[in-house]
Amino acid sequence: MLWSLLKILVFVAIVGLLAMGAIFLMETGGGLTVKTDRWEFTLDALNSVIALGVLVIVIWLFLKLLTLLVATLKFLNGDETALSRYFDRSREQRGYQALADGLMALASGEGRIAMSKAAKAEKLLNKPELTNLLVAQAAEMNGDTKKASDTYKKLVTNNATRFVGVRGILKQKLAEGDDDTARKLAEKALAIKPRHAETQDILLGLQTKSQDWAGARSTLTAKLKAGHLPRDVFKRRDAVLALSEAKGILEEGATVEQQEHAIEANRLSPDLVPAAAMAARAYIEKGKPRAATKILKKAWEVQPHPDLAHAFAEIAPDETPDARIKRFAALTRIHPENPETRLILAELNIVAEDFPEARRALGDVVEKQADARAYTLMAAIERGEGASDAVVQGWLAKALNAPRGPQWVCDNCHDIQPEWAPVCQNCHSFDTLSWQTPQTPEIASATGVHMLPLIVGALEDKVEPEVEKPEEEVAPDVIEMEAEPVRPDVEPAIEEKV
Repeated sequence: MLWSLLKILVFVAIVGLLAMGAIFLMETGGGLTVKTDRWEFTLDALNSVIALGVLVIVIWLFLKLLTLLVATLKFLNGDETALSRYFDRSREQRGYQALADGLMALASGEGRIAMSKAAKAEKLLNKPELTNLLVAQAAEMNGDTKKASDTYKKLVTNNATRFVGVRGILKQKLAEGDDDTARKLAEKALAIKPRHAETQDILLGLQTKSQDWAGARSTLTAKLKAGHLPRDVFKRRDAVLALSEAKGILEEGATVEQQEHAIEANRLSPDLVPAAAMAARAYIEKGKPRAATKILKKAWEVQPHPDLAHAFAEIAPDETPDARIKRFAALTRIHPENPETRLILAELNIVAEDFPEARRALGDVVEKQADARAYTLMAAIERGEGASDAVVQGWLAKALNAPRGPQWVCDNCHDIQPEWAPVCQNCHSFDTLSWQTPQTPEIASATGVHMLPLIVGALEDKVEPEVEKPEEEVAPDVIEMEAEPVRPDVEPAIEEKV
């Protein structure tokens, strides 16, 4: 309403100004005089302006007729499209202007205007390879997914725009959550443009999400060849994929191929803890304990980790506690001051019922870097040395409210994972889990009930609070090193006891 009123006011103002100009010219003296041999024309100021305007129009018409004549001559000389180009030139200019306006509206986020300009450009230009993409994107911005999908399908039929059409449908399927169709479309798009970085990333993500590890390794190699991935990153991620192919190596009926994949993963990335642990188990299955020891020692040099200690224990599952302490020296002497090394030594000595040595092994870990695991071991040591229930329960109370220490944390979404996996269970990002202390440490337990039977559960069954043989009561409850060292998460052990 206001816009219409404004246009009327502007029109009236223009008419008024023209009238005032005409009156001014009529009152002004002078003019234009044209003389010939027989005639003489005298025009006042107003008529002179009108004559000038008419002259401009005549010249413009003359030029138009001249270009039409040139086009006609070209047509007569064999150029069959000369006349059509002449008549379409103005239409084409208006079409390109509408296309430009549509692109500007699209960039500005004005979906309706972009859709309107796209329809106008489509009508004037009759060049679908130019206008269909604008129509599809404008339709998406406007929420018309059906029209966008139909337009993308039109783009697929044209060789010049096939990739754009496939990519558009691919994005729609991803938004709908149809991963299977999206993966097929990504493969088709990559077949059209093998070096397209975005499509490679999408396909790699979909393949890892669906656990198509062989396909993911092929895509990763394509990224390396295209120059979109540094070689060191490629080797690390290829190792992760090889490790994923080896999953199930400990299950009954594991194939030799899975063992080879585990060994290959460790070869590609020796510092990858899960790869080292799984490769070591593969060598154990092959009856090669020396090779398993070598792999675990090399990985321990990079980063001491409980999974490595667990695998190292499996090399000789039937050895005595004292023999195990001696054999573990191959690991524990590498980083003797590392908290993980100290915790492992404490666990080993608890199993061997050497509680003073277990206390010395812990050292100042409890004061400086204590977590639930360290406090639980201290409770076991105190119980083994015959301390009172109050002292033992004091350490347990600290363990209940302490963080669980380093865990597998996603670098992308910071979600804490119970175990390592190639893909984050929360955000589905690939190769983002690292062993670290969470930024917001997880408390060991809300109630702590699951930890109490570790130390004090045996006391409840006793009639007399005697501590003559504390070692016999503590060692079996705290750890079974024949199977694995104590981990920060102790729920499995408790479930067995309950």
